[in-house]
This record gives sequence, structure tokens and C-alpha cells, in this order.
Amino acid sequence: MFGSFTKDLGIDLGTANTLVYVKGKGIVVREPSVVALRTDTKTIEAVGEQAKKMIGRTPGNIRAVRPMKDGVIADYDTTATMIKYFIRSAQKQRSLFPRHPNVMVCVPSGITAVEKRAVEDAAKQAGAREAYTIEEPFAAAIGADLPVWEPTGSMVVDIGGGTTEVAVISLGGIVTSRSIRVAGDDMDEAIIQYIKRQYNLMIGERTAEQLKLEVGSALPLDKPETLEIRGRDLVTGLPKTLPATSDEITDALSDTVNSIVEAVKITLEKCPPELAADIMDRGIVLTGGGGLLRNLDKLLQRETGMPVIVADNPLDCVAIGTGRSLDHIHLFKGRSSSRSRR
Repeated sequence: MFGSFTKDLGIDLGTANTLVYVKGKGIVVREPSVVALRTDTKTIEAVGEQAKKMIGRTPGNIRAVRPMKDGVIADYDTTATMIKYFIRSAQKQRSLFPRHPNVMVCVPSGITAVEKRAVEDAAKQAGAREAYTIEEPFAAAIGADLPVWEPTGSMVVDIGGGTTEVAVISLGGIVTSRSIRVAGDDMDEAIIQYIKRQYNLMIGERTAEQLKLEVGSALPLDKPETLEIRGRDLVTGLPKTLPATSDEITDALSDTVNSIVEAVKITLEKCPPELAADIMDRGIVLTGGGGLLRNLDKLLQRETGMPVIVADNPLDCVAIGTGRSLDHIHLFKGRSSSRSRR
């Protein structure tokens, strides 16, 4: 009788951030996918936003880690603990009876059967009654309000923290897709390595992300912008400040951005002609945090000849789509275990 009071959950379990969607309420949790571990006692010190603030600032006995890597579980036990924390955060109301919701978790389309099972098992260990998986590009398409259930082609490019998912969708399924483990985190790492090579300056992940967000661009800007950054001089070992320009960041990001463009082109080449015509009419939809990189839509449009649109709410599309898919949960019951990889 108490099952009716349990709200099912949709979880966008990302490499960089985790979002939790409660059926009937919307997104209620939005936290970084980071866990701070105390190495001497093997206990959890902090999860989410509090743990992210510790990255690069922890003493020797505390380690801030990302248990997800390239969209899949890298540390099973830590991931299960993190999911449990997020489920509890989503179910803030206290109850005399433990509540075990059905949980839908999004996974990369290129995930293996073993990796998919690990996600389902981690969700169950965290307290889910039943765990189902939905492929990220399909969830992103639902969240972007594309007509995924109709006999018409829709194309989505979801650029997250660990993976870029490109897919053509029609009639409630993925017709052709490509998943590459090149995304937002690789952009940050490319910026770190570029600054290190050019200026012998070591900067952290947070500074690299700030550069990407504030002056980053897929194409050179008409009016170059500058941002002052701080880091550690590798020659003297002392702190140092220097200006970084948008042109430099565009140069640093070029290889990563080109990999994403190439993945889109390969997916289009495999697309059936009738669906390609639909995509030409409707356009390619960009979702995910990486889709917000300035001028990426213009670069893709130039390289593919297709119209490219950034979704209205790119950061939340996957979480919203994962949550909305709970209304069609019966369609995913056989999918999780039986669907073969392309």
C-alpha cells in the first residue's frame, strides 16, 4: 500500500554532474559527480558540490574523486554510495517506511553489456526497487521535445563531460549512432596541456573550465577576448598570473572539436536517405554542456551543410528525457538485458 507514495526517479548519471528527476516534480537534484574519500578510515567525507570544492585543495588523508569516467563506472562502490546519496536527497520527506523507487538511469549508447549491468546493479545497491537504463542520446531527444515516437528522423548531438553521443532516432528507437569518449573533460584537459606547453604554467581543472566557458570558442572570434589566469610556474615553482586569449583557447580545443565534428559526419553518412531528408528539414539538435561552446553550432553547420540548433535547455535535456521516459517504463523492461550493441 505504501508503494503508491513512492515517486519513481530518472537519473542523469554524468561524468561531470548528476541530475535527478522526480516523476511529477521535475529536476530536484543537480550536483557534481564528485566524492571526497578519507583514505585513512575509508569513509565518505563529502558528496556533490561540497566534494567538488575540495578538488585540488585536500590534505593528504582526503581524496576528491570522480567515480564516473567517460560516462561509465570507474569505481563501483563509490558510485553506488554517490547514487544512494542523490536518491536520499531527492526523497527529502522522511518516512517510517523505507521507500524503494523504480529508477531509470541514462547510459552512453556505446556502453557494453557489462558496463550497463554495473549501472543497474549500482542503482539497486543504492536502494532502487527496479533499475532500467536508457541511452543518453534517446533521453536527450525526448528532453529536447523531438518527435522520437513518430516515423520521422531526428538527430541529436549530446556533448557531456565524458562522452559525445550522436544519434539518429525514429519510431522510438535509435536507427544509427556513434559514441565517442571525447567531450567536455577532454576540452578542459586540452586547455591545461596547451597552457603548460606554451607558458610552462600549470593550471587546475577549475581554471581550465573557466577559460572554456568565458573565452572558449569553436571558431575564432571577430573581436578576440582575454582572461587573466593564475597557476604555478613550472620553472620557478612560484604562483604566476598571465593573460590567455580566446584565439589561444580555440587553438587548444581544435583537436577535440574536430573529433566531435567527425563523429557527426560519420553518423550522417550511415543515415538512411529518407531520414537524412527529415534531418535537413528539422536540423541537428545540440544538447549537453559541451553544446554551449560558443560557435560550435556554426562550425557544425559549415562542416555538414545541415541546420544546427542548440536545444532550449541543453544542460537538462538528458535528465528531463530520462524522467519523462518513466511514463513509458514498460517499453524499457526488456530492453536493458536483451538489447544488442550496434
